[in-house]
Amino acid sequence: MLRLSTTLLAASLMAATAQAEQVQIPFEGLTLNGNLELAADKSLADGVLMLTHGTLAHNEMEIISYVQEQMVDYGISTLAINLSYGLDNRESAMYDCTLPAQHTMQQALAEMDAWQTWLDGQGAGDRWVMGHSRGGNQTAQFAAANQDKIKGQVLLAPATWDYTKTIEGYGKRYETPIEPILEKAKGMDPKAMIDGISIIYCENSGASAEAVLSYYGNYPEYDTPTVLKETNIPTLVIAGSLDTVVADLPEKMESIDKENIELVVVEDADHFFLDLFADEAVEYAVDFIENL
Repeated sequence: MLRLSTTLLAASLMAATAQAEQVQIPFEGLTLNGNLELAADKSLADGVLMLTHGTLAHNEMEIISYVQEQMVDYGISTLAINLSYGLDNRESAMYDCTLPAQHTMQQALAEMDAWQTWLDGQGAGDRWVMGHSRGGNQTAQFAAANQDKIKGQVLLAPATWDYTKTIEGYGKRYETPIEPILEKAKGMDPKAMIDGISIIYCENSGASAEAVLSYYGNYPEYDTPTVLKETNIPTLVIAGSLDTVVADLPEKMESIDKENIELVVVEDADHFFLDLFADEAVEYAVDFIENL
């Protein structure tokens, strides 16, 4: 208890001199936005944690901004990236479902890589990555492909996936089968638009052929536990016991028996780890990073 109290006091003192900066980088004709927060008396050379938000969300949503604030208080610098979803200079707000979807899972991974390249150019030291929900899965995919660069990863309620359930879920949600749309998309130019279809959470928004195939194609790597079976870097998975979005995450993690992977369950936390549950998740994450 004394150690924790001392840590919290030190964190509150460091918060007063932390530095925040909005950062922009170019990416395939778009401008990407990120929020960089340096801990007190730290530079990027001391290491940085990249944070990735969940589906159609943004880098200032409550769980991301709170984690970023707390991490900096604990002396860990952070970069919270804002995925573009194909939009130039996208603001920190939920994706506008009146816009047709012209984004893909694969583009998100490429943007994460672009941010890491930018950090390389800034002389950044150790790299840690952390993602929430679908952003957790994207983080796991990115880390698996860059195991020589990433020192450790924290996955907060990362997405699970099952192809059959995905297809069936679309049919139940939108009362129409996705299979004919997928077959149509396979024969189209990737950038061609399919008007009026629903995708992810956006009803009748329309989407490009490649967006439909990306989000509803058969990609086993969209299941985070599947990715982790091939991952050798230190990994902390944080689940909420009352999470109904990825309710099968703890069960799926039971199939993984690897020394580099740890699962912790925050009791009574839901998918978004609000209030005190976020504090508990951050404490687990900080302890993990500091002991790498």
